[in-house]
Amino acid sequence: MRVCVIGTGYVGLVTGACLARAGHHVVCVDNNEAKVKLMQAGQSPIHEPGLPEIMQSMIQAERIEFTTDLAAGVKHGEVLFIAVGTPALPNGESDTRYVEAVARAIGSNLDGGYKVIVNKSTVPIGSGDWVRMIVMDGIVERQKSLVGVGAGISGESSLTVENVETKFDVVSNPEFLREGSAVYDTFNPDRIVLGSNNPQAIVLMKELYQPIVERQFADDPSLPPVPILVTDLNSAEMVKYASNAFLATKISFINEVANVCDRVGADVVEVAKGIGLDSRIGSKFLQAGLGWGGSCFPKDVSALIHTAEDYGYEAHLLKAAVSVNQRQRLIVLEKLQQTLKILKGKTVGLLGLTFKPDTDDMRDAPSLNLIEQLTRLGTKVKAYDPIVSQTGMGQGLSNVIVELDPEQLADGCDALVLVTDWQEFQQLDYTKMSQLMVNPVLIDGRNFLDRKVLESAGFRYVGVGH
Repeated sequence: MRVCVIGTGYVGLVTGACLARAGHHVVCVDNNEAKVKLMQAGQSPIHEPGLPEIMQSMIQAERIEFTTDLAAGVKHGEVLFIAVGTPALPNGESDTRYVEAVARAIGSNLDGGYKVIVNKSTVPIGSGDWVRMIVMDGIVERQKSLVGVGAGISGESSLTVENVETKFDVVSNPEFLREGSAVYDTFNPDRIVLGSNNPQAIVLMKELYQPIVERQFADDPSLPPVPILVTDLNSAEMVKYASNAFLATKISFINEVANVCDRVGADVVEVAKGIGLDSRIGSKFLQAGLGWGGSCFPKDVSALIHTAEDYGYEAHLLKAAVSVNQRQRLIVLEKLQQTLKILKGKTVGLLGLTFKPDTDDMRDAPSLNLIEQLTRLGTKVKAYDPIVSQTGMGQGLSNVIVELDPEQLADGCDALVLVTDWQEFQQLDYTKMSQLMVNPVLIDGRNFLDRKVLESAGFRYVGVGH
């Protein structure tokens, strides 16, 4: 099938590359010329395991193209994905101006032939009908430019509102990709959600996803087909928000439990194992630590709270999850103060800067809060991150010295804080690092490291509820 993906962030680029790998001909559109040139050369603008290899192989197979020409992309695609960003506004509401601009541009370039316009961006509930309205506005504007402003919509134009309304449908197809494993998640999804009231659009979307549904590219092809949930537009949009809100709440819950464990002498790691064995609860997202961040959870939870308020409901539980998460980011400060007492004049090293491992994403990362608060308390802050330290991204960070290796980080530190659970942090030479430190203390903000290994290396180990 012919696919157009508009927007090449995490969602758009991974979706486009993986759909090309699934056998479709994909055109990816972005308005950033430098970024498009980079992608045309087979280089990924984001760090995502497996993505550059797929991009390069699909370019060689001539199944994926990158362009700034939106009109060409719209003309090419039978299925048009809107995958632009919807960042949070200061009040928590989603900023949908990029979605609006793309929808209007699609309408201005529709010229015959049935199209399915897919909302892949995370958009507020009710956006399916809104996008349809904006596309129609774009069509009307184009028609007026063809027949003259004020001439009305008549047979002089090749398109009319009456026949254009049957030429496209809007589908909500939320993404459930985890940064750092987005390629894996695309080919091994738990489910595919399709929201539409038109059977024709659903048939086309099922055809698009058939290779993935049949697990042709899955790690375990013997698994049963991927479940497809077909529902209405509003429910599909709500599924995305509800999923992320639930996972964020689950993390805040286990962090609340960890803080109680710290006070009563229980071990949250063992508690998490115990409750995770309950099939009604499950073991995932029960890792206590510094809380959640990134581009999705904070934005989506805030947007759902805001939507509820728009319709006269106060989401108390979601607000509590946000409150717990905000406090949890500063739990490390308490532990540093308990261990070092006065932080002014001390040097603290952060192991990890990105909000999670296997990504270069710093959006709403807990490390940024720590840097800000430690600096406010008069602490010198250093950091090492496998991606940030090697790419030069650290030059854009203020109030932190970004070191090139873990041993440089440890040198002269009064304490280390593990912020991001990069796998390589389990294989560091902690004995040498402890010898380089003024005060060998390690606060494990993810309960990720082995206490016995750290203590035998000469560290005083402090976990979170552990």
